[in-house]
Amino acid sequence: MAIQIGEKAPTFTLHAHDKSEVSLEDHKGKNVVVLFFPLAFTGTCTDELCAIRDDLSAYNDMNAEVLAISVDSLFTLDQFRQKHGYNFNLLSDFNKVVSRSYGAFYEDFVLGMKGVSKRAAFVVDKQGTLRYAEVLDKASDLPNFTAIKETLTKLNA
Repeated sequence: MAIQIGEKAPTFTLHAHDKSEVSLEDHKGKNVVVLFFPLAFTGTCTDELCAIRDDLSAYNDMNAEVLAISVDSLFTLDQFRQKHGYNFNLLSDFNKVVSRSYGAFYEDFVLGMKGVSKRAAFVVDKQGTLRYAEVLDKASDLPNFTAIKETLTKLNA
């Protein structure tokens, strides 16, 4: 069952690219953009995260933290982050628990791969409530960054 706007966002603690633990609870008092992406080093995932990297100041100006999550290992995410200069946390959902809890999970993906995060975007407000949700079935589609920013603008009004 997918989570709904207005519900409390599922909490999580995951390991980041640098082996640190990052929890959604760590960001209380800030809005959080939670992005799920299928796989590091793939075209659309790279495009998505580079778009966030290049516009991170806009998210910072809206009092928002960005957390990007995939089922890749934290070691792969560290290499991906270094290669592209990402300036936000990449989190490993290697055990696939968080992706499932957000309804952002492919049981079956391409080329026979199983258990991969769907591309998805969520905005969690300062109190931990879900204010925006977009889960994309087609991995080649990008989230609606305009709608994400509009949601953040409303939260800061």
